[in-house]
Amino acid sequence: MTNPRPGGALIAGFDAVLSDLDGVVYAGPHAIDGAVEALQRLAEVNVALGYVTNNASRTPAQVAEHLRELGAPATEHQVVSSAQAGASLLAGRFPAGSKVLVTGSAALAREVEMVGMVPVRSADDGAVVVIQGFDPSLGWRDLAEAAYAIAGGAEWIATNTDMSIPQARGIAPGNGTLVAAVRAATGREPLVAGKPEALLFHRAAERLNSTTPLVVGDRLDTDILGGNNAGMATAAVLTGVDTIQSILAARTAERPDFVLRTLDELYLPYPVVERRGAGFGCGGAFAAADDAGLRVTGSPDDLDAWRAACAAWWAFVPDAAVAAAPSITWLAAEPETGRG
Repeated sequence: MTNPRPGGALIAGFDAVLSDLDGVVYAGPHAIDGAVEALQRLAEVNVALGYVTNNASRTPAQVAEHLRELGAPATEHQVVSSAQAGASLLAGRFPAGSKVLVTGSAALAREVEMVGMVPVRSADDGAVVVIQGFDPSLGWRDLAEAAYAIAGGAEWIATNTDMSIPQARGIAPGNGTLVAAVRAATGREPLVAGKPEALLFHRAAERLNSTTPLVVGDRLDTDILGGNNAGMATAAVLTGVDTIQSILAARTAERPDFVLRTLDELYLPYPVVERRGAGFGCGGAFAAADDAGLRVTGSPDDLDAWRAACAAWWAFVPDAAVAAAPSITWLAAEPETGRG
């Protein structure tokens, strides 16, 4: 876990925020509490804002319009989507005029057209490639057409493989579940265009002329992994899919530099996480790890205790290829020092 420069707000160390949408800015049609206000404040501190989304069901213009309806600052130029990345991948691999079976939204089909390809809807139309993106209206027949085309030799591109998507009523199946259905039917693996690949993040940073962006997301397997893949600083917010428990257990490639409750904490000094003797401290909390697991002095309700726990566990298991949750023993803080 990275420590920012001492003093001042966390955001002061960056020239742009590359924000995810679902689970960070909104859940379903509604804004997450405080998110819009936090995004509006970025202009006041001269920090640019870009949106990096794996949701390929809407055009960037439609996404920007929705954000403005919620009160968030947004233009079409600020939105970089996995549909755009998928279309760019198509353009780099196939000649103009190629037929593409679009298993997804009208917005995805539009991106395909914009790179000179011809969208089709049936495996019988001679498609050389299938591009699959999220659309809540997709059904069995759509997935079957994709499977027929892929089994017949067409290549396969997925805009993203998110297994879930935050909605107002809870967590719902995402594009990854639909991709998994086609994978099960064909035995094939798609080429993935969106997060966690680095392309979206590099493209967003280039649009903003950013050299020190901060990637903010709620998912380890797409936002944080993607930001890490792009060589950018990453912050996980606890308003969407992943929890502090899953962050603690994260494999090395998916570990964020910062853990925030909400976007509001961008404007607060980030607490220093430092080595203290045999463990790590953060604020009044202390954590140490060994073969028996984690011992944390502090409260499970204190995010600083979890930050210390992450630092201790990640230092003890620096090269984790799979997620692994340690056993945790919680100890009461000592009144004199607050440390273990």
